[in-house]
Amino acid sequence: MALIGYARVSTDEQTTAPQMEPLRGAGCAVILEEYASGGDRARPVLQKAIERCKRGDVLVVVRLDRLARSLSHLLQVIDQLEAKGAGFRSLGDPVDTTSPQGRFALQVLGAAAELEKALIRERTIQGVRAAKAAGKRPGNPGIRNGDPHALRKVAAARDEARARKVLTVAEPVIAAIRQLRPDHPWDTVVRVLNREGASRPAVTSKTGRGGGPKPWTRNALIRVARRLASDGFIPAEALGPAPKRRDSDDLLVLISGIVAGMQRRGEAPTLAAIGKGLEDLRQRTPRGGTRWSRSSVQNLLTRAKELGLVPDTAA
Repeated sequence: MALIGYARVSTDEQTTAPQMEPLRGAGCAVILEEYASGGDRARPVLQKAIERCKRGDVLVVVRLDRLARSLSHLLQVIDQLEAKGAGFRSLGDPVDTTSPQGRFALQVLGAAAELEKALIRERTIQGVRAAKAAGKRPGNPGIRNGDPHALRKVAAARDEARARKVLTVAEPVIAAIRQLRPDHPWDTVVRVLNREGASRPAVTSKTGRGGGPKPWTRNALIRVARRLASDGFIPAEALGPAPKRRDSDDLLVLISGIVAGMQRRGEAPTLAAIGKGLEDLRQRTPRGGTRWSRSSVQNLLTRAKELGLVPDTAA
């Protein structure tokens, strides 16, 4: 089990130092620091902290307000952690999903959240009824009347929300696209990202709860790539069509992606490990087999090195 600390302050002018000592004292060997508003749910460092948690790990904060400003956001993060088999602990609050008492406290918070939503829903219904009784029509009059300014504001708000979601997963996606596009097809980039464990932007349900990480698909990657290109993170040429390629070329790209992912994670890219990566991707050998021999992997690795796709130090 690993304890992963998360420390947050709102601006660069503030310091996370008061949070670091208690987190280290609790046993956190790794602490991720973020400078962002607590009201912003699309925080890249928080998303990295969640993605870093594996089964049995625990995300630790000094106080609940360092993680979330709203109960719905807190429960959303905990749902994401529980989906990965990880826990959550707040040092200054009675919330610890690894203990019976902490889980009970979380259930109380969840019940309070449901009550709050029910009260808001009831007040909304009553407000709508009162408005109708007074001869008023509920909703935004600008949107209802098709006012261009109001419609632009709504579209801009939705666009900003999508952009923030994209930025939470941008780093590995930008690296893969810059390395592979447009020389290689989107399906190859998808396979490399999924092999490295890169997740898509979190999907939030109508209740505000997170849907958990999902693997990349071709269409989802293209939508994110278009957003990144429009914001200048990747060149527009990356969106162009890929030339027709042979299967052997695709294998070389997969080899380079597997090796790069292992090196980023600090793993040794041995021939056996690379072969296991190809098998995990259900990639067949040149002869149509399902098991990769070391000699077959070595042949591909040598060609990838000759083309500069893999550093000479690999394997």
